Amino acid sequence: MKKFLYLATYTLLLFGALSLTSCQEEFEEVNTSNTAGVSFKASSETAILIEKTSSRDGSFDNIVDRSSCFALNFPYTVNVNGIDITIDSKEDLELIEEIFDEFEDDLDVLEIVFPITITLADHSVIVIENRAALEELAQTCVEGGDDDDIECIDFVYPVTFYTFDINNTQTGTVTVENDEQMRRFFDELDEDDIVSLEYPVTLIKFDGTEIQVNSNAELAAALRMAKDACDEDDDDDYNDDDFTVERLSGYLVECPWIVTRVERNDVDQTGQYEAYKMTFSETGMVEVKDREGNVLMGEWALRMSDRGVLLTLGFETLVDFNLVWKVCEVGEGKIKLYEEGGNRIIMERMCDNSGGVVLPETLAQILRECSWIIKTVKNQGEEIDRLIGYEFQFQGEGVVTLSNGITVNEGTWEIGTAASGELALLISMGAEPGVSFEWPLRDLTNTRLKFRVDEIDYELILERVCANATDGDVAEIRNIMMGGNWTVASYVEGDMDTTADYAGYDFAFGAEHILSVSTNMDPVKDGLWRVIRDHDGQLKVYLNLGADADVFADLTDDWDFVSITANRLEVKDVSGDGTVTVLVFEK
Repeated sequence: MKKFLYLATYTLLLFGALSLTSCQEEFEEVNTSNTAGVSFKASSETAILIEKTSSRDGSFDNIVDRSSCFALNFPYTVNVNGIDITIDSKEDLELIEEIFDEFEDDLDVLEIVFPITITLADHSVIVIENRAALEELAQTCVEGGDDDDIECIDFVYPVTFYTFDINNTQTGTVTVENDEQMRRFFDELDEDDIVSLEYPVTLIKFDGTEIQVNSNAELAAALRMAKDACDEDDDDDYNDDDFTVERLSGYLVECPWIVTRVERNDVDQTGQYEAYKMTFSETGMVEVKDREGNVLMGEWALRMSDRGVLLTLGFETLVDFNLVWKVCEVGEGKIKLYEEGGNRIIMERMCDNSGGVVLPETLAQILRECSWIIKTVKNQGEEIDRLIGYEFQFQGEGVVTLSNGITVNEGTWEIGTAASGELALLISMGAEPGVSFEWPLRDLTNTRLKFRVDEIDYELILERVCANATDGDVAEIRNIMMGGNWTVASYVEGDMDTTADYAGYDFAFGAEHILSVSTNMDPVKDGLWRVIRDHDGQLKVYLNLGADADVFADLTDDWDFVSITANRLEVKDVSGDGTVTVLVFEK
């Protein structure tokens, strides 16, 4: 499991990598492998291309440091518009973007809490004491994709090298397991040192495709061609999401779009246009269908300007949409349009897994395939925490069950049309009114379903869990958690430590997702627990001990998994205001 076994593995591999120099200096004779390629010098083009490909990419956190030549080491703290946020992972960077994106016309300010530790392109680590030192280092960085590193292709490790003496006699074998070891290996070589590679070598391109190379010439050609094969995103425009006129044009025509927000001249018009469906055609026409099914036709066009990509909409009757809009964000299934003077439109894609319009039978089939776990339920903006982690099973003949591992409620379901005219999931469950509703579909991916009514702030988000799915990390975390009783070793919310509230309580993660709390072996409370990997690929630990006014209600959440050992589990949660809560269980 990468997240919590990485440190131990890395230590062993790094020790091996640092020991390589002494092995080379001893010129240990080994058998020559018949798979070794033609040798080359450490100063050759092939070697330089390998070094560039194994450089550390620092562009992923440009929203923080505004430099692609280095990256801040986790964890560190930033203050975003007055809110302190601890950044523990790449996923946490999205919190910064969400705060920046909340209002398009406000002033966004980010301050880094120094000192910080950063990793440079050559994987060396240094400490930066203040903003001036960071900016001075950033000024030496070449941005815009013109730097030396090659980010559009990567090695598939492990990769084996052979070392040679000046007589071209093989002296050693070196296996590297990651980019850092690769770069350090070449940094330790002198210009005239001779090495060769064991072929075939597998490379993975930016689009996920793998290729095999069988010689130095093929390797150099593949790395050279990859230099400009993709947008390396080496800039500090965090919000561009790498879209161009061509990519955005194709994205718009792939699927219909549902209007979720409209503002004109600082007047909220969402109630008038919400749930309108827009369909863009390749011919430059756009069809808008209102909630009553009436069709309005207009025209659309995209162009690049010094302000970025602009979308022009023109209708005879839909005048609130007529404007030259700046495309300020293209996110996952969402587009935000903005223009000065208080004008904005937000639209969400309505696609099925193949990119087409979602059909009722398609949604019904997807629901029946696996179980679905409740991530979020909102009723008029208020989250119903007591339902977090509950499991839906949509069965044949219109039967649906909702279970927390202890009790099972039964109701009916069907795919129909909401009052707004949209495709919707209709659930009726008298014993659980929190989910009984006409849920209009907003987003559908392979692993997540999102239903929402913006006007009254109703929302249902479901994560898919399939019984036959295999995930080694999930299975390992579950097995460790089920191995005995646990206690709360730490519960810290922001600056408030309430660990003492849980003293004397034992927590047992049992079968059928049942979480039992006891004290001195006397039962106190039962709830549920789950470990899943969500639609973003992030490991989650669901805990639900109800939403009653007791100390256990604070544990009810879909926690972000941090780490686990045989005797320690750490999870965390980041609230909407940036407050970080860390929960630690120990045996």
